[in-house]
Amino acid sequence: MVPITNLEWIQKIHRDNAERGYSAETIVDTILRRMPDYINHICPQFSKTDINFQRVPTIDTSNPFICRNIPTPDESFVIIHFRKGSREKWGIDFSYLLGMIHDSFMSSPTSLVVNGGKMGFAMELILTPIIHRMIEEKKSSS
Repeated sequence: MVPITNLEWIQKIHRDNAERGYSAETIVDTILRRMPDYINHICPQFSKTDINFQRVPTIDTSNPFICRNIPTPDESFVIIHFRKGSREKWGIDFSYLLGMIHDSFMSSPTSLVVNGGKMGFAMELILTPIIHRMIEEKKSSS
């Protein structure tokens, strides 16, 4: 199984090379050196968040160290995972989201899948009401 981190690595390699002028070898060394921090500090955070957006390429990224192009949004899906209880907490209506986001589907009772090109729209539909609610709650508690 190929880890999704490959997409993150591909993006890092391209950015650090193009914007910072680092060699591929230097970037790979940095990725490998930081791997324990990623495993021990970043990954555990995903199980604590209410909503995770994960872009998954639909093209071959099995070797991120030789991949020449970053997959485009349309060459990927976005899995939007809602932690148990977050649907109720934030008033997430899956039927509404499925109706609004063309070609979206539920891959599990807590995960919505959308075309990568629709990630911004999905984020807007999901997060805008949550942000408004948080602002209103903040105002009413002041």
